[in-house]
Amino acid sequence: MRQTSWSLAKGAALGLALSALGACGSDLVESRPALEAFTPEEIYQRGEVELADGDAEDAAYYFGEIERLYPYSEWAKRGLIMQAMAYHRDEDYPNARAAAQRFLDFYPTDGDAAYAQYLLALSYYDQIDEIGRDQGLTFQALQALRTVIEVYPESEYARSAILKFDLAFDHLAGKEMEIGRYYLRRDHYAAAINRFRVVVEDFQTTSHTPEALHRLVEAYLALGLPEEAQTAGAILGYNFQSTEWYQDSYALLTGQGLSMEASGDSWLAQIYRQMVLGEWL
Repeated sequence: MRQTSWSLAKGAALGLALSALGACGSDLVESRPALEAFTPEEIYQRGEVELADGDAEDAAYYFGEIERLYPYSEWAKRGLIMQAMAYHRDEDYPNARAAAQRFLDFYPTDGDAAYAQYLLALSYYDQIDEIGRDQGLTFQALQALRTVIEVYPESEYARSAILKFDLAFDHLAGKEMEIGRYYLRRDHYAAAINRFRVVVEDFQTTSHTPEALHRLVEAYLALGLPEEAQTAGAILGYNFQSTEWYQDSYALLTGQGLSMEASGDSWLAQIYRQMVLGEWL
């Protein structure tokens, strides 16, 4: 009966080779056997074994060797998507992206193309740092996640991509808020207003919008611009009355004898007319 896994003879030889080379040092390249004598299926299965054993780096190596030794085989295609997954599991995100992109370039209509695009997106998303750091990867994650959502809407990865897109989008708004608060604490009101305006105009659906409106109330009152502060309060009262930010803004405005109603013709008044009155034209 034909054996689909490593043959006994080849498996024994491989085991001896690994044992002997492993004793010579920790160099991964030196400890890996030559694979030219093995079939692509056997190499693939070896990659699966390494992955199951928790050695994602070695797994990626074996999956990659299939593409090198048998570049036009069905196993090479299967190995490439598994290599991308193994690299991602090993947190080697640049190589995960490269393998996933190579799969998409070679097999754009394959059934695993959606998974390759999702892995590509994850390789950016999982590198998103704390809010205080550069957000370039967040933009790239958003673009890659959007591709999953728009190109593969019926795939099993679309829902997860939507959830991650929303979180990454919220992350960007958080960055704007952090910078705005920094300026506000130092009384750089115009610079702070510019950041909070970005949140209100471009990130309205995020969790940061209520605070951004409250901070606008604070900044405009500090600048002696009560109409803008009242309008920010009016938007806050209409959309986020149950939040602590509404309560704080209400106290600030009424404490100065001001009401929370739209006034004037500022950019906030336009937002109010759009969001509250539905005047989009």
